Amino acid sequence: MKIIDNIKELKEEINKLKGSIGLVPTMGALHDGHLSLIKKSVMQNENTIVSIFVNPIQFGVNEDLDKYPRQLKQDASLCEKEGVNIIFAPKVSEMYSCEKNNLTLICPPYEVVDKLCGKSRPGHFDGVCSVVAKLFNLTKATRAYFGQKDAQQLFIVKKMVKDLNFDIEIVPCPIVREEDNLALSSRNQYLTENDRKLALNISKALFNIKKLFKEGISDIKVLIDASLKIMDGLDVEYIEFVDKNTFDFQTKVDRNTLVLIAARVPESKTRLIDNIDIWE
Repeated sequence: MKIIDNIKELKEEINKLKGSIGLVPTMGALHDGHLSLIKKSVMQNENTIVSIFVNPIQFGVNEDLDKYPRQLKQDASLCEKEGVNIIFAPKVSEMYSCEKNNLTLICPPYEVVDKLCGKSRPGHFDGVCSVVAKLFNLTKATRAYFGQKDAQQLFIVKKMVKDLNFDIEIVPCPIVREEDNLALSSRNQYLTENDRKLALNISKALFNIKKLFKEGISDIKVLIDASLKIMDGLDVEYIEFVDKNTFDFQTKVDRNTLVLIAARVPESKTRLIDNIDIWE
């Protein structure tokens, strides 16, 4: 396995590869959720590239760019065990030659970003799409692997690929949870003991919505009210019901319904997201 920190060497190594290339874009601080993406890529491709890059242009003012966990040595050890061929871990200056306001960015349509995470994090998805497109171009990947926990991100990346005719397959991978159902996230490292107990109520609320729906309750207001009771003590940013194929808000539950929650825990102020397919 090679760890590469510059574009010139990356291109040289990619030109030597034979067969399909799987790309797993990450910001590092790898956990079992990331490893599930890596395992799938290794299984489906002759070559796997993992990018580890804390992308500054997807962070907003007063977000956690400076404290986001960086642990390349530990991440590299995990990647090597899984059979990764290349880790691409560039410096910011290697990826961007100027400030964000002077960069050429890929900006998704207003109607898909001015909601959910995009509403509270303006410019976030411009940064995500721009770095992901850059990685697609640099790695010449056959397939790219994204977790379904970041559901809006996955939807927007798939739309970008379709709209801009990228010659790459996007492979969605299921949410990976801890034994207590907390969705895995690199930001879980921030949680205090009390925060973690409260954070469990996010997944509890989602699984309760699914349970109530199976019992015949389909009124969205009733489902939201029940969720808010479970998440008492959390700063809930949103509970939304969307069509998973369009990400349009729903007023009625159907077989395409995806329920999404974002909330902050009180002590560390960590923002967590999670979702559930109500029909599956």
